[in-house]
Amino acid sequence: MGNREDLMAGAKRCLIEKGYGRTTARDVATASGVSLAAIGYHFGSKEALLNAALIEATGEWGAMVGAVVAKANEASDDPEERFVAVWDGVRDTIAEHRGLWVAQFEAMVQVERAPELREALAGAQKDGRLGLAAVFQGLAEVSDTEEELARGTFYQALLVGLAGQWLAAPEMAPGGRDLLRGLEMVGGALLKPAGAWHGPAS
Repeated sequence: MGNREDLMAGAKRCLIEKGYGRTTARDVATASGVSLAAIGYHFGSKEALLNAALIEATGEWGAMVGAVVAKANEASDDPEERFVAVWDGVRDTIAEHRGLWVAQFEAMVQVERAPELREALAGAQKDGRLGLAAVFQGLAEVSDTEEELARGTFYQALLVGLAGQWLAAPEMAPGGRDLLRGLEMVGGALLKPAGAWHGPAS
């Protein structure tokens, strides 16, 4: 690998081990085995490097979810059982890659005071949503359409919510069957005749 690749690998390792906010340029240089000056030369700043590393690491995690979906599709022809298996598997990957998810949540919290980070995450949103739409359908890619973006946005909301709940209280994080039951209840309420659902009591 060259210095750029070494820096990316070192930055990803630092994100997982130290988190987004606590990683210094010297940490990355040490983990990468390259000079501090190389960070500026290849990426412009430590922040730009960490942002790129976080986005790339998240994409690598997405490939793992693709394997989870493929395994669930092979295991059952029943859509509900596949849904449960997929989300149980997703929860397992969140647990396995806890450091990555901690780093992502740390980064999201800091966007208010870090325009460069906000721009990087916003720029990755669309690709991320289309990627999720593809992954959860067991496809290599999907077309850039409103339908696929809506699908990806739904999966993103479900995924980030699950990750947040797992990080806060792993023992209380929902499994696939809990999510399926909630989806059935919400879907059932939406299909009721107009006026039949009044929402929570005021």
